[in-house]
Amino acid sequence: MNFSEISLLLVIAGGFGILAKFLRQPLLIGFLFSGLFLSYFGFIGDQGILDNLGKIGVALLLFLVGMEMNIREIPTIGKVALTAGIGQIFFTSVVGFIIAYSLGFAVIPAIYVAVALTFSSTIIIVKLLSEKDDINSLYGKIAVGFLLVQDLVAVLILMFLSGLRDGNFGIFPILFLIIKAVLLFGLVWYLSKDILPRLFSKVVGNSQELLFTVSIAWALGMASLVGGPLGFSFEIGGFLAGLALSNLPDHLGISSKTKSLRDFFLTIFFVTLGSQLLISEISTILPMAIVFSLFVLIGNPLIVMIIMGLMRYKSRTSFLAAVTVAQISEFSFILMAMGKSLGHVSDSNLALVVLVGAFTMTASTYLILGGEKIYTKFKKFFKLFERKNTNESVLDKNFDYNDHVVLVGCDKIGNSILPYFKRHNMQTIVIDFDPNVFNRLSSENTDVLLGDVTDVEILDMAKIIDAKIIICTIPNLDENLSIINLIKNLKNKPIFIGSSNTRLESLKLYEKGADYVLNPDLIAGEFLRHMFLNHGFNLNKISKMGKSHFNRLAFLKSHAKI
Repeated sequence: MNFSEISLLLVIAGGFGILAKFLRQPLLIGFLFSGLFLSYFGFIGDQGILDNLGKIGVALLLFLVGMEMNIREIPTIGKVALTAGIGQIFFTSVVGFIIAYSLGFAVIPAIYVAVALTFSSTIIIVKLLSEKDDINSLYGKIAVGFLLVQDLVAVLILMFLSGLRDGNFGIFPILFLIIKAVLLFGLVWYLSKDILPRLFSKVVGNSQELLFTVSIAWALGMASLVGGPLGFSFEIGGFLAGLALSNLPDHLGISSKTKSLRDFFLTIFFVTLGSQLLISEISTILPMAIVFSLFVLIGNPLIVMIIMGLMRYKSRTSFLAAVTVAQISEFSFILMAMGKSLGHVSDSNLALVVLVGAFTMTASTYLILGGEKIYTKFKKFFKLFERKNTNESVLDKNFDYNDHVVLVGCDKIGNSILPYFKRHNMQTIVIDFDPNVFNRLSSENTDVLLGDVTDVEILDMAKIIDAKIIICTIPNLDENLSIINLIKNLKNKPIFIGSSNTRLESLKLYEKGADYVLNPDLIAGEFLRHMFLNHGFNLNKISKMGKSHFNRLAFLKSHAKI
């Protein structure tokens, strides 16, 4: 491809990306269809150049996955992330294989397709949860736990396949592969503990430009080494390169600088995948793509809801977490592309999975964004997946709550004011979606509910009808509005103190009936103004206040065991 052809490719991809954003769809959907468009009109010439450019994007994607992977985050969700994540992968694979085999697939392609259906898109889910400001909600944390488990399984599968390029599945080749993988991981662990942190902190870290260049060089160089002489694949090399840098103090900075370059080359990768949708068998694979898409959109969430229901989660939490897995992932495409390079699957198999990806990513976007409305409409049906006693309703049922405080969120602001309520013997119920906060408060004999405040049942259990004051420390507009809407028609309306991130949100909450709104920026400014009015610029008094503030921060840090 020459300069003009590459420029045209990016222009078309950008145009379809704008269209996808206008339709509130993931950008990669636009890139896939731009590839189909370019291929249909014959604008794609040398496919080999595009393939190699796309491989850079995939290597950088795995590089960032490795760098951002923190296995220690699994215990924050605990049993639900591992059980539901692995359970979903297992049952989706089994059912997917049965469907594929029933549709006439050979055993190996059926296995590939079935496994490809199990992975959910990290990029899409995290982006949509962030848009909804639900990334730190209970179901959001569970969904991120799913992704972490899926990413680990996907990497292990890719490593296994890349180590058996010759197709020899005997006991000795597999044993040799395991030994080689263990040695490779051991080398990466050694480099990440001592050599790389010292190199990057003393030599590279002083220059941001050099840090970026050396990081990219390390990622692609490691990908080439592992994918070449060491006999695995460039995808695994990229992942190990990122894993080796995950202990660096500035690993988040490297990640943020690398994402733009990754997105550029991933655009070409998705355009290349989209171009492969233009095959003669499209009319044959279309009905199968619809069948598999319906399974992913309906079957995957049902599997997760059943598992989470058995683990005693409420139907709302189960449903909202379940719809996040109603699409397939970029890992699905990478898996099928690797299968094609190994000769295990055909072009039509790859095109089928890409088509399923386009369908499910498009539909699941609306499912995730409209999850609350869907749950409200079909609440009675979803209740079938909920057990009588759930993990989200732990509360002293015999306590006679009346004229009490309902504190929503007990992380920063909430954790600062809770001791005041305790010292003054004020009856207080805490609502929080973080399992860590729930466990900490439970150990302190604080009455606490685990769940989302937008769940009406949680608010009913907190007996807000009899509350004296409700304080929401979570600056989420929808969550604050849901509380206001619930209490505005009460006969004895409690005082409501909400939280917001912006002036406009504060004004909206006041207009809807909030009695007071906490806005960190405005309150900080007001505090400084009052401090100067009372003390002027007296260095001794300001320094004394600073020391008192430090002592409070130190107390809160030890109290929260952070």
